[in-house]
Amino acid sequence: MRKKLNLTQRFPLTMALAGLLALPAVSLADVRVTHADAIRNATKHPTPEYAPMAKQMHIQGEVEVEVKITEDGSVDAVKVVTGNPLLTASVVRAVKDWKFTPFQDGGKATVAVANLKFNFKQ
Repeated sequence: MRKKLNLTQRFPLTMALAGLLALPAVSLADVRVTHADAIRNATKHPTPEYAPMAKQMHIQGEVEVEVKITEDGSVDAVKVVTGNPLLTASVVRAVKDWKFTPFQDGGKATVAVANLKFNFKQ
């Protein structure tokens, strides 16, 4: 009797490449900045709302998001790294409205990527 193989076993390279395609569009040319530097450069930073449902259910914890910042200081993309889904939605919404003083590399404005962390507790 022949054993059935799942897709990962049958096409390991294809599945690995598909996994790479799902990564956010961060290039090696993008400048990585620290959480502290990103906060320091934030000129507009609305605070994420503590979702009423999460508050009612006493859900607490940290949410970490990866933020891609354009050359003009606006947020291009937000990707959730960790966090409870009841908390992450408000963080993503708020961070999309953040603005930054443009980051520079060699005296020229550049795309930057930063991981931001938010703590929710009652």
